[in-house]
Amino acid sequence: MPETLEQSAGRFDTVLIANRGEIAVRIQRACRELGLKTVAICSEADRQAPYGKTADSFLCIGPSTAAKSYLNQDAILLAARLAGAGAIHPGYGFLSENAAFADAVEKAGLVFIGPTASSIAIMGDKISAKRAMMAAGVPCVPGPDTALPDDPATIERIALEIGYPVIIKAAGGGGGRGMRVVPKADVLHEAIALTREEARKAFGSRSLYMEKFLEHPRHIEIQVICDDHGNAVWLGHRDCSMQRRHQKVVEEAPAPGIAPDIIQPVGLACVQACLQIGYRGVGTFEFLYEDGAFYFIEMNTRLQVEHPVTEMTSGVDIVQAQIRAAQGHVLDLIQGDVTCEGHSFECRINAEDPETFLPSAGVVTHLALPAGPGIRVDTHIHAGYKVSPYYDSLIAKLIVHAPTRAEAMARMREALAGTEVEGISTNIPFLRALFEDGAFAQGETDIHYLEQWLKLRRAA
Repeated sequence: MPETLEQSAGRFDTVLIANRGEIAVRIQRACRELGLKTVAICSEADRQAPYGKTADSFLCIGPSTAAKSYLNQDAILLAARLAGAGAIHPGYGFLSENAAFADAVEKAGLVFIGPTASSIAIMGDKISAKRAMMAAGVPCVPGPDTALPDDPATIERIALEIGYPVIIKAAGGGGGRGMRVVPKADVLHEAIALTREEARKAFGSRSLYMEKFLEHPRHIEIQVICDDHGNAVWLGHRDCSMQRRHQKVVEEAPAPGIAPDIIQPVGLACVQACLQIGYRGVGTFEFLYEDGAFYFIEMNTRLQVEHPVTEMTSGVDIVQAQIRAAQGHVLDLIQGDVTCEGHSFECRINAEDPETFLPSAGVVTHLALPAGPGIRVDTHIHAGYKVSPYYDSLIAKLIVHAPTRAEAMARMREALAGTEVEGISTNIPFLRALFEDGAFAQGETDIHYLEQWLKLRRAA
């Protein structure tokens, strides 16, 4: 007889972490607290990674380039078999939202710690995701839930129906790539051609869609957790509007200035959408918020970089909840149990020049990290650590929590003042300046604010 979900709960005791850096450390800690063994993997560039010493097994799976190591599905599956892992946790980035990889993991007899391949496929394609959200009653950005055709006249008609300005997006896009704003009709076809080619190169598909471009929105996220037993909850909301080139820099929870009666129906709609597609694990619904209205833009079917701010305000260990869902456990909380208290900020500390934002590789010669009540640092670096030029520049996340937003901002200022990284350049001076900005302190910012703020600083 096939095992039931209850019988399969706890069916693996060893997890291979298919990632690197701070998220590998975070997942490893959650596994140990759940009594699970861990397998760490690395590329040749990461052989000296400190989390390799604390894992139960540590395997090098390939050369320094991500394509031949952290994106090498065959190498990762082989490592899992060699180490006796029963599950694979993809973290974020790399293969975390790759439906084919999730399917390959399950076909290999292992557990993918994340949603099913079918859920990833539905929500990973922005067009099918929008269609699913509309069916669940989740508000979406104005625009059709179909791919743009090739016919120029039809494209022109769609743009006119939506109303300029519009934004062109790659259906398989993400991470701020594959999108272009079109302010007026005379540049529409050029924008379409450029974005199609960009999408083909970056995502392997020329498929595009078109939406209304909102001119002064905020970026709001809703975190969900679901099990395989038909239970799902949302854990409050985050504001991720402080972005540079569509990349998040600072995140906070809860999003300031949004009344509970406005956000609650949206959160419940997100839960309903998860139940309709049989979603399992953690996920994040991303919205644009303007003039009191929410507009769905995409769902991230993975753990988010900014999950700590929600952990700090909700008191829920999101990584442990994700692992337990993959084990088949019933969600141990209901919506009425979810309470969000205080305010939290997260700063992404990157190895990059604070003025030009060019990556900065090299050896960390000195490291001092802040500590104290309401301060958390997620990192994998130490004095003597060599920052590689091969991967994302994120080297640490500085998170604070306090009773109010104003107190959390003050705590972050102090924490940033006590953070020292020498030997490489970091964006810490930039973050310190940002937390002294008056408009940001008042919560009067949108997704375009940071770019404008940077322009004014350069002109000064």
